[in-house]
Amino acid sequence: MKLTDYYNEVSRLVDTDKTKINVAETKRVLSVSFEVLNKLDAAEMADTIAKGLAQAKKKAAAKKKKK
Repeated sequence: MKLTDYYNEVSRLVDTDKTKINVAETKRVLSVSFEVLNKLDAAEMADTIAKGLAQAKKKAAAKKKKK
């Protein structure tokens, strides 16, 4: 997946009827998040990403459970 594809996919998922977030805003937030990650040392960055992925996995499991 290219970075642009990633930005576009996230944009599609966050722009809902309840949460109106346009593509430009989403891309800006994602870009800034990468800038923040870039300031971390490799171990801290990897730990932060791992925690985020673990949280995403829990949310996905909870959504699956609701169905």
